[in-house]
Amino acid sequence: MMLFPLGGMHLLAKKRLVSPIILCFQRFLNDPMLLFMSGIWVVLCWLQPQSLSEMAERVHWTTLAVLTGLMVLSRALELSGYLTLWGRRLLAHLRGERRLAVGLVMFSALLSAVVTNDVALFIVVPLTLSLAGMATLPIGRLIVFEALAVNSGSSLSPIGNPQNLYLWQLSGVSFGEFLSVMLPLGVGLTVLLLLLIPLAFPNALLRLDTVTAVPKGRLQKPLWAALIGYPLFLFAVEMGWAAQAMAAVLLVMLIVSRRAVFSIDWLLLVVFVLMFVNLSMIAEISLVQQAIEAMQQWPGGDTSVGVLLSQLLSNVPATLVLAQQSEWQPLAWGVSVGGFGLVIGSMANLIALRLARQPGMLMEFHRWSIPMLALGWLFAAVWTSALAR
Repeated sequence: MMLFPLGGMHLLAKKRLVSPIILCFQRFLNDPMLLFMSGIWVVLCWLQPQSLSEMAERVHWTTLAVLTGLMVLSRALELSGYLTLWGRRLLAHLRGERRLAVGLVMFSALLSAVVTNDVALFIVVPLTLSLAGMATLPIGRLIVFEALAVNSGSSLSPIGNPQNLYLWQLSGVSFGEFLSVMLPLGVGLTVLLLLLIPLAFPNALLRLDTVTAVPKGRLQKPLWAALIGYPLFLFAVEMGWAAQAMAAVLLVMLIVSRRAVFSIDWLLLVVFVLMFVNLSMIAEISLVQQAIEAMQQWPGGDTSVGVLLSQLLSNVPATLVLAQQSEWQPLAWGVSVGGFGLVIGSMANLIALRLARQPGMLMEFHRWSIPMLALGWLFAAVWTSALAR
């Protein structure tokens, strides 16, 4: 006896097919950056018609391959549960609100240099929110400082944020050389942020609950796959095998932790494809080129242009617009400092505020981010001037 008539089975199969389509469409509508980039793409296609092959040539596929591999490895590390556990153990040894803030800032900064700034926030912000039930804390302000910390910490590493990753691939320098160039800025910005902590957090005592036990079983598999995969993946990228390394990571993770592959933000990669296409086309407009050339004559050169354009476009799009006609070193410093200031300066800022969902976050963020922009810009100018002498 048939449990379902043929018509019912056909309807069920059709429903299963339509549901993912509807889900993707809903995610598309709920992603402002994807909507914005898609709208610009449509306008540019109308103004400057090009074939798909011409557009594909504008995409830096090596950067996308590296970003994909890092996202999967980072997701596996997050799913293992060990990062949250280690963070909780760190917090269990802190006895004051100011010490807690210092611990979270340092944890966020160091983590962002390894697993990228947005992934670090997906780990640290939920951890911070979970502390709300353990003690009376200024959760919103803590998350603001975490957002600022991932901007400062990620600036020192070639894999810390998308703009560094792109400039590293574009420059052709080694991992160590890029790190040595960015190290003074990353350390300097983090120190400046730590100096603001006494102004933002009192030295009040607090007590945290006991930390849970170490997770067992299958959670160890994605942990070890990620810990072993990171150095192997970076070595392969350094040797020029980015596409092969990405394929290997995807294959291994499909076996070890399939969820790590399917749960990353694939639409973010679509956003980056559109960014490469749109901004390379915009950068070719003569009026835009003239404006950028005029700005590069201002004091600070490429660094100042990177800071200012990041306040208007966000630092990743600013990097894509300026990369072809700027020196990578001052540009990397400029867009890193440009992640502070207005909330649009870095996508990590928007991610942090969206994850937090705390009242008054926008005002609280700018209260500390704008001074960090001024201090960071001043630090970059003084350091650059000292090296030029």
